[in-house]
Amino acid sequence: MGLLALAAGCVKDLEGSNIQFDFSRATATSPAGKHQTLYAFQSDPMAGRLFELQRFEIHKIVEIASPCFIDVGDHVPHPGLHVSKYFDVISADNNIPDYTNPPPNATEAQKIAVGTAKQRQINVDKLASDDMAIEAVVSASTASYPAVATGCTDPEGIPPPECTDEVSNQRRLDACQTFWTANPDYYEGTDRVLTAPLNGIAHGNVDGTNPINNAPVGGAQFFIDEVLDGFTGFALYEQNDGASSGDPGQILLFGTPEIRTRGVIHVHMTNPATPTSNALTADLAIFSDLGEDDVSF
Repeated sequence: MGLLALAAGCVKDLEGSNIQFDFSRATATSPAGKHQTLYAFQSDPMAGRLFELQRFEIHKIVEIASPCFIDVGDHVPHPGLHVSKYFDVISADNNIPDYTNPPPNATEAQKIAVGTAKQRQINVDKLASDDMAIEAVVSASTASYPAVATGCTDPEGIPPPECTDEVSNQRRLDACQTFWTANPDYYEGTDRVLTAPLNGIAHGNVDGTNPINNAPVGGAQFFIDEVLDGFTGFALYEQNDGASSGDPGQILLFGTPEIRTRGVIHVHMTNPATPTSNALTADLAIFSDLGEDDVSF
């Protein structure tokens, strides 16, 4: 497909639209330094104009390698602790080095605490694995975390995960929260509440299965300021962060709209390189004018 001209053109602006997006399981996470952008076409896609609708990224719902994958809040035993070390610390707190063989003097409460911590570790490993991870559709950001410190006594940077003392935990918590405040769109997920990230905006999930309970997951949505009537096509591009406004990047999905239900536009999107494949696809359901919609709102 040839390079498409971008235009800032004017779109009818009333009450906006709601786009519900179902990504197939073959959808990949966003590479480092890239994001996805959904565009609407006006006229022929080879020579027409593109209107940017929404930028987003796709990430695993938790990233163990993130320096700020931490516990936060008054309800957690060690705020600022890196989650990868949670089981080790809870085991030490309760003097149970081997959860399969607790000492005779261990209380039932201690056994439960350590057993629950072990189950959490198992769940986190599943959520972060390449073949079972839940993928979240999230806000896009060009920011990067500060460097990780060289050790627990290094005053610069975010303390590494193996630093589990309370001073390091507090320093890690402060550094991460300071970064999140300065970069509200940067996504950091948590295993505690899958739909409520530590930072950033979660728009929903890619179609898949929750590896913890085998329940189906999927479905994302965006609210757009413009009314999306009269467009002849919709396309999803992968772009480099910081790319010029005239470079839409690499096209991933394209589809043309049809109205199947009164007031709802349906778009089945496929990869132009493999349009007959059942792998990389997506479906849009667009409620194009929320100010006049009488279907679902």
